[in-house]
Amino acid sequence: MIERQEMVGIEKRDLVEMVASLRSSGYRLVQICAATRVDHYEMNYSFDKDRQFRNLRFTVRPGEAVPSIALIYGNAFLYENEIHDLFGIQIEHMVIDYKGTLYQTRIPAPFSVPASQPQEGVGSPTAVGHETAK
Repeated sequence: MIERQEMVGIEKRDLVEMVASLRSSGYRLVQICAATRVDHYEMNYSFDKDRQFRNLRFTVRPGEAVPSIALIYGNAFLYENEIHDLFGIQIEHMVIDYKGTLYQTRIPAPFSVPASQPQEGVGSPTAVGHETAK
């Protein structure tokens, strides 16, 4: 059986209200992920109820912060710390904040959007796990 999936594009400012509504409707948090695009990030929050997925998606520009949803779904703190550590996205009002120490990476925020011109070893999936010559 293939579960039905609904993708809902939202504004970042509506995230907490929509997540609270899903929680009160009986949805469970499945995952939160970020993806690096050329000049922004794409955030995706997935929820499930009775094998029907609802995905909330929005974009975040470098330097923008995303509100925490950990007061609504306690387990979100792990996803939020992971996104902060690996992508450099600031999460506002985290309930449990590892302050960048959940993951130990050689390069801070290895999947972050490059500030200007793409640099070898920064933000490049092919550079992860490879040493750069010094």
